[in-house]
Amino acid sequence: MSEPPPAEPPGSLLGIGVSPGHTAGPVARMAAPPELPARRPVVDPPAEVKAVGAALEAVAAELERRAGAAASAEAVAILEAQAMMAADPMLREEAERLASEGLDAAHALDAAFAAHREQLVALGGYFGERAADLDDLRNRAVAAVLGLPMPGIPSPGHPFVLVAADLSPADTVTLGPEVLAIVTEQGGPTSHTAILARARGVPAIVACPGAAALADGDPVAVDGDTGRVDTGIREAFAQEIRVRHGLERARLAASRGPGRTADGHPVPLLLNVGSAADLRDGAGEGVGLFRTEFLFLDRRTPPSLDEQVAAYAAVFERSPKVVVRTLDAGTDKPLPFLGLPPEPNPALGLRGLRVDRVRPAVLDTQLAAIAQAAGDCEVWVMAPMVATWQEARDFAERARAHGLTRVGAMVEIPAAALLADLLLEYVDFLSVGTNDLGQYTFAADRMHPGLADLLDPGQPALLRLVADCARAGRDAGKPVGVCGEAAGDPRLAPVLAGLGVTSLSMSAASVPAVRESLAGVTFEECRVLAEQALSAGFRERHDRRWKPRPSGANAVEA
Repeated sequence: MSEPPPAEPPGSLLGIGVSPGHTAGPVARMAAPPELPARRPVVDPPAEVKAVGAALEAVAAELERRAGAAASAEAVAILEAQAMMAADPMLREEAERLASEGLDAAHALDAAFAAHREQLVALGGYFGERAADLDDLRNRAVAAVLGLPMPGIPSPGHPFVLVAADLSPADTVTLGPEVLAIVTEQGGPTSHTAILARARGVPAIVACPGAAALADGDPVAVDGDTGRVDTGIREAFAQEIRVRHGLERARLAASRGPGRTADGHPVPLLLNVGSAADLRDGAGEGVGLFRTEFLFLDRRTPPSLDEQVAAYAAVFERSPKVVVRTLDAGTDKPLPFLGLPPEPNPALGLRGLRVDRVRPAVLDTQLAAIAQAAGDCEVWVMAPMVATWQEARDFAERARAHGLTRVGAMVEIPAAALLADLLLEYVDFLSVGTNDLGQYTFAADRMHPGLADLLDPGQPALLRLVADCARAGRDAGKPVGVCGEAAGDPRLAPVLAGLGVTSLSMSAASVPAVRESLAGVTFEECRVLAEQALSAGFRERHDRRWKPRPSGANAVEA
């Protein structure tokens, strides 16, 4: 007989739950970054220059190797982007210059990375988000030049709860099945750690400062729904939690059917994908967000029309419906072939649809390729970062001129949400991207570790903007979906449905829990929850522990 859970755990920490699930196990902490030894006299500067280049090449090669073994297009894109950063000729030139002037290789690398990091932080926006990636690359390069193993996931020889200050994309995408859960001291709801943990179905908590006090071997229980880490638990209790977690995952994995509430109100559950490799048969009811930028990464010239047709067709052939987002890049997400100069504030500059102002041929080629690849698939196309009704009108005209009949706009800027009714005079649907919409609504950098609570998609100000969009869609008789990370949150799914959102798009791993969450409440209960969320805030009202009632006779049948 299993040991009953204690009435009150011996101690607990609280962070932000970003990937649902409740499991338990011993802590294994990420190794600390390599320490720089004391500076040593340099007697052979050319040898130090050579060592700098060899270390950077080793880091880039290791990341490229990981990219080749990665399972998803998103993981491949992240790792390839990091490999490009390690191979940056300006970074190498700076480190080699410092080595040639008398610094040993380790200190030359450290100083060069520090200088580049300072520049990225000053630029802010997407560049600021990449500062954490530079920290990871610095640690890998210094370890390589010192002859130490590159930092990475620990391997204690048994299942464990991974605890770290933060996780780099290179670490997150290589998590093995022995990682029961993730707890980080930094990060936010839309960080790489959060997104990739959800995609893998691993319970995760971020922005948990108390995690720094946890030691290797400490038994903890991690609840990715509530953001709570219980410490000092007994092994019998941990075993019971793991068994329940395994049974719950197996039950959810067997879940099938369309998204709908207990009384049959439909809420289609769609997938976020970057390529055909991300599609899973039977996981969703179509694709609600096809991120096309992965095709454009790591290129000095844009992909040709034929290349794009082939890549899009591979997705269209495997799904009955696909919502395509045109290229979401710019000075905040620099792509070499665009040739855009750096900006003082890239998050507020040329990005998304705005790139069309200076590179119109890129959008025209992409629209032509999408239309040519469509075949028998129901293809919808939408533009990112729409701010005005004029932009919505012009994009709709361009897309329809290429033969695309279902044209929409993403709502990622408060201005677009406030003008949702006007946008819908020109487009056929809206898709709310809660990640950027939250960032711009709260003026809070998505990667700022001290502002993660402001990026919680349950914030009432953000939900009110979503409600405005849904209301405009209802009045116009046009669909309004959500494709941000909020869509894959099983706690928020009933709230979004109650606001009037007509579809939810998420990673494949999130679909079963969201399906079950909706099946556990009636549509009227969804509306009540939505009203509560708008007035008092979803997280505060439910103490961040609300769950729908267990699915019973009204649950979606397997």
